[in-house]
Amino acid sequence: MLRRKIIELLAERIAAIGLPHPVRVGIDGPGASGKTTLADELVAPLQRRGRPVIRASVDGFHHPSAVRYRRGRDDVAGYYHDSFDHAAMRRALLEPLGPGGDLKYRAAQYDFRTESPVDAPIESADPGAVLVFEGVFVLRPELRGHFDYRVYVDVDFDETTRRAMRRDADHFGSADAVHERYTTRYVPGQRMHLDHAQPHRHAHAVIDNNDPQRPKIRFTT
Repeated sequence: MLRRKIIELLAERIAAIGLPHPVRVGIDGPGASGKTTLADELVAPLQRRGRPVIRASVDGFHHPSAVRYRRGRDDVAGYYHDSFDHAAMRRALLEPLGPGGDLKYRAAQYDFRTESPVDAPIESADPGAVLVFEGVFVLRPELRGHFDYRVYVDVDFDETTRRAMRRDADHFGSADAVHERYTTRYVPGQRMHLDHAQPHRHAHAVIDNNDPQRPKIRFTT
């Protein structure tokens, strides 16, 4: 199925969800699987269907580096358990937009690039809005109950590593450094996530994105 059709079909399903609070969409998947692109592409179709969109990412809720790397920079369990501040995500964003929430939210808390807190404003959500929230590990047990619609973007780890080597070489210094990072920390952390959280089983939609131009979608409900 062509990518545009996938996006429109997914947006149609999400926009049709009627709740007394914003619909919170969580998009999970390995690094370099295409989660951010998918989330960005959903914004316009949702808006055309009359739904205001709040766009946010797990990247706005990193722990400081002292917490992220307290077990070591290559530690796999540290990547899975210590990278993100789940309590802050719930408190600042997911709970205010959920049942009984006051609709007052903050879309980010910490910038891992500058290693500094983010002074994000407190904003007011329209009850008919859709939160499109993406990032690694977001369908883990601590968070998945706070999403009203859940998507998992599935890509083979060899492919995500190849994509990351092209995308992140400048950031890490070289393609070889990216390969080393994915091999020692990121891919094993994703395998831990698959074993521990089984995100496929808890997703409403699973997208095979090995071919980004012709993804395949499977709806579980």
